[in-house]
Amino acid sequence: MRVVSNGDLHISAPYRTPRSAIDQFVRENEAWIRQALQNQLQRNHQRADFYGQLPLETKEQAMEAVNRLDGIIRPMLLKYTALMDVHPTKITYKPTISRWGACNKRTGVICFSTYLLLLPGWCIEHVVVHELAHLIEANHGPKFHAIMDRYFPRWKEARKATREMVTSC
Repeated sequence: MRVVSNGDLHISAPYRTPRSAIDQFVRENEAWIRQALQNQLQRNHQRADFYGQLPLETKEQAMEAVNRLDGIIRPMLLKYTALMDVHPTKITYKPTISRWGACNKRTGVICFSTYLLLLPGWCIEHVVVHELAHLIEANHGPKFHAIMDRYFPRWKEARKATREMVTSC
């Protein structure tokens, strides 16, 4: 049983579990469900507060954010593409809140969230190296982690700091 980000309660049970047993399980865990829903609501408010710090309502605000972010990311790309010997084909920016960056290894296109502007430089740098590492290794397995260890040894610390910033707002 889990509460997902939109506040829905998801329950998994073996296929032949009687509905009455599932209903009883839910009734017996009502206090946990209420607390989990409250916690999820609080996390959603924290995320909204965090992302709300960067105004992107108008086209001008969005373009200014992209220009500012590009000015931060381009020098990092120059440094790490040379170090890692990778060559993205295109860099794009979008106001995504589901992920900080995305890389299509097949096409070489990397997209960065404009909300990276809310993070300190070293956390942005972590995301840049992370996405460039995907040009070498598509998944997050041991090879990928070895690449991150080599080119950005503080990646675990940066990931943790980023997560804490989003949830502490």
